Amino acid sequence: MGSLIVRPLTGALGAEVRGVTLAEVDDALFKQIHQLLLDHLVLFFPEAAGLTPEAHKAFGSRFGPLEVHKFLPKLAGHEEIVVLDSDQGAKADVWHTDVTFAPNPPIASVLQIVTSPEVGGDTMWSNQYLAYQALSAPIRELVDGLTARHVFELPGGSYRSEAEHPVVRTHPETGRRSLYVNRMFTKRIPQLTAEESTALLTHLFTVSESPQRVCRYRWTEGAVAMWDNRATQHYAVNDYTERRVGHRVTVLGDEPKGDGARWPDHQVTGMSATAVKD
Repeated sequence: MGSLIVRPLTGALGAEVRGVTLAEVDDALFKQIHQLLLDHLVLFFPEAAGLTPEAHKAFGSRFGPLEVHKFLPKLAGHEEIVVLDSDQGAKADVWHTDVTFAPNPPIASVLQIVTSPEVGGDTMWSNQYLAYQALSAPIRELVDGLTARHVFELPGGSYRSEAEHPVVRTHPETGRRSLYVNRMFTKRIPQLTAEESTALLTHLFTVSESPQRVCRYRWTEGAVAMWDNRATQHYAVNDYTERRVGHRVTVLGDEPKGDGARWPDHQVTGMSATAVKD
């Protein structure tokens, strides 16, 4: 299979990897790819066209058991492969980390673009290690001791999932700290008043999405990306009209760990701030 050719894409995160056939990854090569993922947080394999569903699942499962998503459409005969079709509304144009409303959010995802618009349809990722490092020392000390509630609810209230995670999580493999809040799912920091929570989350979202901590990838049909969901956010740019289809497998997750809450949940009493529903 030859030597891997690795080309970093930005100063923040992301690298293209060539010289690998994802359907033929042995243990030694997997160890290299795993380390590259930890180093660069998102990897792109532009030469992966022709990856079969079986090979897609086999590669993803090297990182852990695969998710069977509750709601998203699946590839026929392959319940682990989610089909993301823009014609069916699959346009996630809000910064987010996948499924943070679950107690054990995914570790990683492996996405292959099978139909790509001629113009547009890029995806962006952001480095949440760097977002945490960009905070001033007093704010880092504060957020190290806070948790946040992440919520997802279907229209009409037929399904709701909620989980509480550290605002700053420690990566279980690298030991590095990263911000772990996102604009799509994070709703409230319970140790703060509603007004304080809104103000702090607004600031943290801005820091986590800042352009100097982002890479943007121009897809070609058949290319594969995989990302570390524990230290990144991503955003699918909605600037196209032609159809865009991707097949994705997701690796089941672990429980985010951090320092834990240093204060109890804020209680509204007397003349304190008015309660606001999460």
